[in-house]
Order: sequence, then C-alpha cells, then structure tokens
Amino acid sequence: MNLSFFIARRYFASRRKKNFIHVISILSMVGVAFVTAALIVVLSVFNGLEVLLRSLYTSFDPELKIEAVQGKSFPVSDSLLQGIRSVPGVQTVTEVIEDYAYIRYREAAMVVTVKGVSENFLDQHRLDDHIVEGDLKLMEDSIPFAILGRGVRYTLTAEVEDDSRALRIFYIRNVKSGVMNPASLYAQKSIRPGSVFSIEKNYDENFIFVPLSFARDLFEFGNKRTSIEVLTKGATLDVQKALTEKLGARFTVLTNEEQHKDLYRLLKIEKLFTFLSLSLLLLVASINIFFSLMMLTIDKKKDISVLASIGAPASIIRNIFLAEGAIISFLGAGVGLLIGGLLCFLQDTVGLVGMGMANAVVSNYPVQMRPLDFVLTGLVIIGISFLVSFRPAVLAARSYSIEHL
Repeated sequence: MNLSFFIARRYFASRRKKNFIHVISILSMVGVAFVTAALIVVLSVFNGLEVLLRSLYTSFDPELKIEAVQGKSFPVSDSLLQGIRSVPGVQTVTEVIEDYAYIRYREAAMVVTVKGVSENFLDQHRLDDHIVEGDLKLMEDSIPFAILGRGVRYTLTAEVEDDSRALRIFYIRNVKSGVMNPASLYAQKSIRPGSVFSIEKNYDENFIFVPLSFARDLFEFGNKRTSIEVLTKGATLDVQKALTEKLGARFTVLTNEEQHKDLYRLLKIEKLFTFLSLSLLLLVASINIFFSLMMLTIDKKKDISVLASIGAPASIIRNIFLAEGAIISFLGAGVGLLIGGLLCFLQDTVGLVGMGMANAVVSNYPVQMRPLDFVLTGLVIIGISFLVSFRPAVLAARSYSIEHL
C-alpha cells in the first residue's frame, strides 16, 4: 500500500481521537454525498425528459421532412415523387398539405391545424398506439374520415359514433378586393369524425388529420404540397444526405431532431447550466474539506516534523494531505453516486414522484441514467478534490520545525 495513502487513511479512520477536525471531515463527506446525489438525479431527469420528448415527436412527426427553402408550398410531380422513392433507404413517401382552418360541430367552433395526408400515412404506424376512440382510418368506402386530437374532440364535443353529424371546415380564400359575394370568400367542406388520438397536449388541442384529396379540394392547392414526409428503412442520416444531394438547393431535408432543434437546444442548455450550478454547489460543499485539512495541518505539526526528521521528502508529506482530501471527497462522492443511482432506479421502476396532473403524458417524472453523467460527475469531484486539498498539502509540506519534536 502507498505510504501516503496509508497514513492518510489512519488519520481519517482513527478512533482514538474524535475531535472537531474529524467532525468537520464527516460533515464535508455528507455535504459532498448530498450534492453528488442531487447532481445525478437532476441530470437523469433531464435525460428522461429528452427521451420522452423524442418519443412524442417521433410519434407525431416524420423521420425526414422535405420542405421548400422558400415559400409555403411547392408543386409536386410524379417525377419528383419517383426520384425520392428511388433513393436507397426510402421506404414510404407521404404527401402532406397542412394549413389553419375554422371548424364547427353543432354549436361549437375553433381554429385548428388541418393536416391532409396521403393514404400511405397509416402505413407508417405513427398513430397506432395513440388512438383512444374509434377506428384508425382516413377513407372507408370512398367516404373521408377525420382523425381528431383529443383536445379538439373535447372542445367540439364531437361524437365519433354519431353518423348523422359531420364536421364543417371553413378555409379563407385568397380573393381579390372588391368581391361582394360572401360565399366566395371562403371554401367549405364537411367530413365525419372517425377516430381520436392522444399524444401530447399541444398536438391534441390543435391538430386533425384528413385525407390528402379532402385537404387539396378544401385549400384549393391543386398539385402543390406543403411538405413530403419520408419513412426510412436504413440509416436516417445517410438517407437525408442522399435526398439533399438529389433534390438540390430548392429543398431542405430535416430529421426529426432538426424539426425541433430549438427545443432540444434549449433542453441541452438548461442541462448544462444545471450541471454547472450544482458543480459550483459541490465546490461550496467541499470548502469544509479545505478547512479540515488546514486544521489537521496545525494539529499534526509534530507528526510532520517526525516524518521530516527521519528523511521523508516534502512530496510524501504533501501527498498525505492530498490523499486525506481525496478520501473525504471520494467517500462522499461514492455514497452520493450510490444514493443518486438508487433514487433514479426507484423512480424508474416504482415511481417515487408523480407528475401531479391527471392528464399528464406519463404518471411519474421520467428518468434515465447515463454512464457519461456518472463519469463527468466523477471528473468534477476529482478536480474539486485536488483544488481544495492542494493549498493545505503544500503548507503541510513546509511546516516542518525542530521545535515541534
């Protein structure tokens, strides 16, 4: 065993003299353990939120989304669609027309986002696990059906099973000034509600899905589309690169993460600042280690002088106090990592803390432990341990005096 570590361990574990210095060391260890556990728990919660958001957006949004660089819509031809389908890794190509519309059902009304999708949208199975009422369908016996968000369904009090009533959808036309006939100012079509989906509040309260032909006639888009959604069967990034090269500068191809890059960036920034804040708190908690080592240096002047008199170099004396600080920090960190990991495990399996909302997406706060968080926390603790122990260790190496013998 290393001599410096052996002596430091004896100082820390000595039962002969439980003085004030020993109490401060224990309090320092408890403080480091508490902050370390908090750091692991908070980082794991951020990881869980990120995973939850990705799962929600993957359910609603496509793997790849093709949009025009300029303009709200773009013309779509058979050659364009065939060119997209010919790219290796492309499995399903779905045409999309999306715009705002005014919708009425009985006496209730609201503004929603109408998303018209081609029939193969259902082949992507993005809504299969999120249907809470009715049967998932867009067309049946040449009759169009709408898939409503649960919030839209509640606002309109729409009945999926009521075949006698339909949704009336109004869309404001882009007409020239001077038109006197009010009926020419807007387009109107009716469609029956067929099913209800529930993914996340923002989607549930704002979106309805309709067949592409219905949206095309309502919005009078003709051969224009607002986007094209692509389901891949290979490496998504490789398919994105190939599509970008094939489509050229007129189009942009976005992955699911790029479609929500601002939100993901905000989440990462929040996680970074939380990590830095708790690391600063960990440094504050480790200040007690500095004071305990300074007092230990004063208390052990005689021992230091004895070691120096028998030929121990200053480096050994310095390493003893560095090891003493490391023992306090690492024991506290080890206990903190264990407690933090245990709390995250219990939250993930049992659910210690709930969301506190009846209509929440998940009943408990999501958590996910990642090895990188444990590694980074360990590195921060090593750095802080060296930082707070270095000065007392240097002073201890210089405190040899013949008068102390």
